[in-house]
Amino acid sequence: RQSSHGGPHYNEPSGWLFGEKPPPPGQKRKWEDWELPWYIGMYGSLLLAGVALAYKPDTSIQSWAMKEARERMEARGEVYKYVPS
Repeated sequence: RQSSHGGPHYNEPSGWLFGEKPPPPGQKRKWEDWELPWYIGMYGSLLLAGVALAYKPDTSIQSWAMKEARERMEARGEVYKYVPS
């Protein structure tokens, strides 16, 4: 009886990582066309995100409240710094 599903639809395991035979000792593997843009995009975006997070503005409620309290105390003529007696 003939089946309608055809042959196997998977790559037979070869034992090599990603089915790619390693180069002989002393030789480097040739990069594919997509690898350089991927590395530049991946690590470039990580670097950009790190810089953006390092320089983001402080928007915490504590910082706002401290600034507001200092301004109000200065307006009343009070010293906002602790001076040990």
